Amino acid sequence: MRVLVKGAGVAGLTAAFELAARGATVTVAEIRHGLGGNASWFAGGMLAPWCERASAEQPVLDLGRDAANWWDAATPGLVTRRGTLVFAAPRDARELDRFASRTSGHRRVGEEEIALLEPDLAGRFRRGLLFPDEAHLDPRQAMAALHHKLAAMGVEFHFGADPQHVFGFDRQIDCTGMAAADDRLRGVRGEMLILRTPDISLSRPVRLLHPRFPLYAVPRTDHRFMIGATMIESQSAGPVTARSMMELLGAAYALHPAFGEAVIVETGVGVRPAFADNLPRVEMNGDTVAINGLYRHGFLLAPAMARQAADLVFNQDATKELAHETDGQRRIA
Repeated sequence: MRVLVKGAGVAGLTAAFELAARGATVTVAEIRHGLGGNASWFAGGMLAPWCERASAEQPVLDLGRDAANWWDAATPGLVTRRGTLVFAAPRDARELDRFASRTSGHRRVGEEEIALLEPDLAGRFRRGLLFPDEAHLDPRQAMAALHHKLAAMGVEFHFGADPQHVFGFDRQIDCTGMAAADDRLRGVRGEMLILRTPDISLSRPVRLLHPRFPLYAVPRTDHRFMIGATMIESQSAGPVTARSMMELLGAAYALHPAFGEAVIVETGVGVRPAFADNLPRVEMNGDTVAINGLYRHGFLLAPAMARQAADLVFNQDATKELAHETDGQRRIA
């Protein structure tokens, strides 16, 4: 079976992997001239289904709890399993209790354990929540590694090609996100910063709760940290705004003053596609399967969505073959 995957974001790459692993001949067409520049490129890479349950529905937890295992198998060595720490400033202590009441899979930690887990945050927070089973990865490393692995599996990539003008395949998987012709989608703008400072080290993602602008800091290599992210109901992909920059930097400074001396390495904006309920969809229309609406859960939910899409493709093919055989038997009779 020849399958065309439209789009080389996280949804497209994971779908291509699931299809190729099951024996399909897969081609990926991407309108950009290489990996990057899409919403996946500016993601946090947090595989944190229990934390996300604070503001998401139960399916996000159910679908995302195996994501770390999937990425570990697909991109060995890139997943870091050290959990997630969640804090709130003393004046926002109720936010921490509210977060705890909406989530599971955590335990409370005090000053001594915080100092052991993250020495550079010693003395800065009296209490927090540790989600020990969560993980994280660097999205750019993961996408590059998955691209390399797919190429080794025989998947063909056509960058700089309009996926809408590529034909001759048995099935298509539409993973074009906001570019898809679906008026049910809305754009949710997320802004992020990458800061570099040798004066602080973190071993795991840290979330700082705030009533207006909660922040997460995700450690990268070379003393870099991804700081994000805003959620603005907008399809604008323009540069980071001054207000967002100030809020993100202010929250980072509240997490640790060393961020005040950090170098701003990069700013970025990703527009995430979302349906009204903020839950993803895998839908079939004729010979096309669409994966969309991953919202802010791209790396967390893409593996489960890819599996569903591959199931649809292969089950439909098996159903058609069975129907053809049954029809043939009727004609013979």
